[in-house]
Amino acid sequence: MRARNIAIFSAAVVAGVIVGGALGPRPAQAVAREIIELQRDVTSLLQGQKDLSTQMTQDHTVMKTLVEQSGDTVGKLNGTMSALQKSVQDVQANSGARLDTMSTQVQGLSDNLEEIKSRLGKLNQQLVDLQNTVQSLDAKISSGGGSAPSTGAGGPGSGTASQPAGGQPPAGAPSGTGPAPSADTLYSNGLRDITSGKYDLARQEFQDYLKYYGETDLASNAQFYLGEIAYSQKNYDQAVTEYDHVLTNYPKSFKLAPAHLKKGMALIELGQKTAGVRELRDVVKRFPGTEEERRARAKLKELGVAVSAANR
Repeated sequence: MRARNIAIFSAAVVAGVIVGGALGPRPAQAVAREIIELQRDVTSLLQGQKDLSTQMTQDHTVMKTLVEQSGDTVGKLNGTMSALQKSVQDVQANSGARLDTMSTQVQGLSDNLEEIKSRLGKLNQQLVDLQNTVQSLDAKISSGGGSAPSTGAGGPGSGTASQPAGGQPPAGAPSGTGPAPSADTLYSNGLRDITSGKYDLARQEFQDYLKYYGETDLASNAQFYLGEIAYSQKNYDQAVTEYDHVLTNYPKSFKLAPAHLKKGMALIELGQKTAGVRELRDVVKRFPGTEEERRARAKLKELGVAVSAANR
C-alpha cells in the first residue's frame, strides 16, 4: 500500500512538472535538470520501496521461525506436564495401596489387643473360680463332711470359650491326624502372617480357625481377615464374598463397619460404582464418628459423589 502511494505521488509530481512546463515557457536546460532530478527521486523512491519489501519479507521469516519455535516449546511442555501428571497419579495409587496395608496392620494389632484382653478376662474368671473352689474345699474339710468336689474335666477352669476342654480336638477335626492347633495358636499365627504379607499362609490359618472354632468370639475377625487377604491380592470378587459372610453370619460383630467399608471399596474396584457408593453411604449413615465413616466420606469425595445423599 505504501509503495503504491509513493508511485502515485511520483507520477503526480512528474505530471505537475510537465503541466507546469506546458503552462509557462521555461529554459530548456532548467527543464532538463528538473526532469533528471525527478527521475533520480523516483529511482530513490523505487529503491526504498524495494528495500522495504525485502525487510518485510525478512521480518515475516523471522516471525514464522519464532512461532514454530514457540509451538515446539509448547508441545514439549505439554509432554512434560502429561508425564508429571502420570507420576502424580502413580504416587497417589501407591500411597493408597500402602495406606490399605497399614490399615490392615493396625487392625491386626488392635485385634491382638482385643485377644489379649479376652484372655486376661478368662484367666481372671478362672482365678475367681479356683479361689471359690479352694474356699469350698477348706469349708468342707473344716466341717469334715462330704467329699471334695472333682476338679477334673467339666470343673471350673477346665476349658475356655475358644478351645474345647482337655485339649481335645473340636468336633469336625480329622481323626488319625493328631489334635488340631488351639484356637489361640491358629488366630495368633494368622494375624502374624497377614501383617507380614504371607497372605496364602494366613488364609489357610484363618480358614482352619473358622473350620474348628467357628462359634468363638473371634470367628468374625477371622472371616473379615479372609476378605482383607483377597482385597490385598486384588481378588476383589472373592473379597466381596468374604465381607458378605461377615455381614450375614456375624450381625453383632464389631467388624461390621470395616466390612461394609471394604466391601464398598472392592465393588468400586470392580467397576460397580453404584453398588459401591451405596455401601459407603451406608457406612456414613450407620456408623457416625468412626474411622470407617471418615474413610467412606473421603472416598465419596474422591469419586465426586455427594455424601448428603446418604440421608435421603
